[in-house]
Amino acid sequence: MNAHPVDSGVSPAVAELIRDGVRAILEAPPEWIDEINSAVTDGAGMEAIAGDEALLTVALEINAGNLAHWAASNMADPGARVPVAITDHTRTYIRDLARRGLDSRALDSFRTAQNVAWRLWMEICFSLTDDATVLRELLEVTSASIAAFIDDTVHELAELIDLARTELAGDTHAERRAAVALVLEGAPIAQERAESQLRYRLDGPHTAMVVFGDAETGPDDVETVCAAVMEASGVSGRLTVMAGASELWVWLPCREVRAEGAVADHRGVRIAVGSAGDGREGFRRSHFEALTVRRLLARSSGARRTAHFDQARLVALLGEDDLAARGFVDATLGELRHADADVLECVRTWFGAGCNASVTASRLYTHRNTVLRRLARADALLPRPLPTNAVHVAAALELSAWLD
Repeated sequence: MNAHPVDSGVSPAVAELIRDGVRAILEAPPEWIDEINSAVTDGAGMEAIAGDEALLTVALEINAGNLAHWAASNMADPGARVPVAITDHTRTYIRDLARRGLDSRALDSFRTAQNVAWRLWMEICFSLTDDATVLRELLEVTSASIAAFIDDTVHELAELIDLARTELAGDTHAERRAAVALVLEGAPIAQERAESQLRYRLDGPHTAMVVFGDAETGPDDVETVCAAVMEASGVSGRLTVMAGASELWVWLPCREVRAEGAVADHRGVRIAVGSAGDGREGFRRSHFEALTVRRLLARSSGARRTAHFDQARLVALLGEDDLAARGFVDATLGELRHADADVLECVRTWFGAGCNASVTASRLYTHRNTVLRRLARADALLPRPLPTNAVHVAAALELSAWLD
């Protein structure tokens, strides 16, 4: 470990100032935390982590935890060397970094956060005393304490990530991910070689999925949901690539994927499904369709847990520009967008029933006259009469269901 001259026997005056500074940290304005978080996300080598919501959330939590740990230690023993705090949460994060192919350079965020935190700490120190001698001792002691803590932390985490990478070196996951990337890019990799590395046939039917969780979702939850989809779809094999801390890219050798019931007991997990395809082209197309649906699901409210590309074709086409899509919905629906849920459901069902009021009433288990009243209510809320603008209204309602 790197050694720094941290002296726990600081003068009583400086010890009390350190405690005062720690209290100021604990009462720091939100802008300070935002600035530290920005330094972490903008740091060199953080691109892969910043692009993974689950991984980034854990990284920021660890940085916040380290700050709190340093503060608590200095409240108890001002200026003393702070022991490294390695939690189970931290170990899981390190393993996820290794699985993503990242090395110790991914720990540079700790250095970036240290620089910002030190600048903010100096602001606190200069506000605590005007005595130049005491101020100098305060800065020297805390500078050594912070530097030693970060050095010790990065050193220990680097050893953990190297160990995790060594353990994974014998795993076929990295090889499998590389082969998948070649197939998705359309590279001229031989079929036999690709199938050998993937342990998956490319000449049959494929349906791709993206199974992903929120910041609170663990890898076991995503894996459990995947297994449930396989069982419901009647398949025993799959190709899986770990795309993030709680995200899997999956291909199932079948044409019909039944995903709806798999997420019932896992509220943080969502499933995006592409359309079925054959051969390499079907393998690629289904995956990119699943990624499109994944983006739409991530942008929509949490109520929609699963979606197939066939359900989202129109939205994928019209909703590429989020601002333009919302403008179209607002201009087309007007006050109808904020109507009661039963009115909106009635209009959507009416379109799905071929604009037939009797069929709509049957599907909604209500009376035909009730349907007619709700349609009249919807018509009154629209900027333009429904009969003259039905196509636009139907498209806007579909977009609205995904945007809200």
